[in-house]
Amino acid sequence: MPEATAGPARLAPRVVRSAAGTAPAAPRAAAAPPASASASASASASASASASAAPAAPRADADAPAATTATATAPSGAPAPRRARTGLLARNGARVAGLAVALVALALATVLSLGVGHRAIDPATVIAALTAHDASDPLHVMVMELRVPRTVFAILVGAALAVCGALIQAFTRNPLADPGILGVNAGASFAVTFAVGVLGLTAPGAYVPFALFGALVLTLLVYGLGSFGPSGATPMKLTLAGVALGAAFTGFTTAIVLQNHSTLQVMRFWGVGSVGGRELDQLAWALPLILAGLIIGLVCARSLNALALGDDLAQALGARVAVTRLLVIIAVTLLAGTSVAAAGPIAFVGIMIPHVVRWFTGPDQRWVLSYSMVVGPTFLLLADVLGRIALPNGELRVGIVTGLLGAPVLIALVRRTRASGL
Repeated sequence: MPEATAGPARLAPRVVRSAAGTAPAAPRAAAAPPASASASASASASASASASAAPAAPRADADAPAATTATATAPSGAPAPRRARTGLLARNGARVAGLAVALVALALATVLSLGVGHRAIDPATVIAALTAHDASDPLHVMVMELRVPRTVFAILVGAALAVCGALIQAFTRNPLADPGILGVNAGASFAVTFAVGVLGLTAPGAYVPFALFGALVLTLLVYGLGSFGPSGATPMKLTLAGVALGAAFTGFTTAIVLQNHSTLQVMRFWGVGSVGGRELDQLAWALPLILAGLIIGLVCARSLNALALGDDLAQALGARVAVTRLLVIIAVTLLAGTSVAAAGPIAFVGIMIPHVVRWFTGPDQRWVLSYSMVVGPTFLLLADVLGRIALPNGELRVGIVTGLLGAPVLIALVRRTRASGL
């Protein structure tokens, strides 16, 4: 009996090891003890076999870090996985409601732009001037001939600049991308200056093709220079290429302006950026081009979401990468070139508005572009109104106001993105 009781005790470790994965140990244990001991051995083997399911939990605990990282459901203090950014408005219903609020804000900013200036006009008079215009009323004339064109151009240019900035940021995967920073505005400005100073063109509609051509050339040059090297088009190289080319073409623009006094008189007001002094007749060329750029940008929204994952994954998801890049370049050219031709180079709208919008909508380009199309005009209208009332006997150009507001925002963005290497 002592040997019989000792037999299973000696065999138990081998049975436990068989439960851990060494199955050949079980036949050796069955042949060793006598018949009286084999019953107890089989009992202990069955007990160990029933207990073999229990050690599965400790084995799972050994792999717990990987499982916890994948699921992040255990309340044991394990770090949860990083969740995708969704913005403050995570649900589509909330985003639709937010877009409706943005449209209401745009309507209020429009009424404010029509009524505020050196001479304030009450909303009732503004509505009367729009619905029942009286040519003998000086307030009606002021609304229709001065403030309506200014407001309409602010809406168009604000939408164009904001959507253009969002497209460039998604296209280059660079959070600091902007038509001004990447030199696109500098190319359009140089082309317009060349048309005015060298060719003698004065009508705004006459130098629109030059602005479009200059914007296209700078876009292609920046992307081409930023794509050199084995790493491809990185955000840092694109930014450096844009700043370098923008500075060079700004120098060319200054050289042309300083050679001709009449060109200096024309360009020193246009070069600051302003939506004032425009006429509704100019909408004949500005409106179709900006609308075409906005529509092309919205068409590219879904493909831009795929491009954010990289070219290979985008192609695997069915996105046509080459076609998307071509369409984005066309949209950026139309939006940046037309806005520069219509209002001059207005800075920082394209970099501020997409960042503000992404705080609410997340990175989905369908919502980013839709919101930018509404928030951009609202911001530019309010900046223009602020410029009108900033000085008692004059006004600040809207390009100056956006520069004053955008410089601190750019510094904050650089500080936020410096740790990630742009």
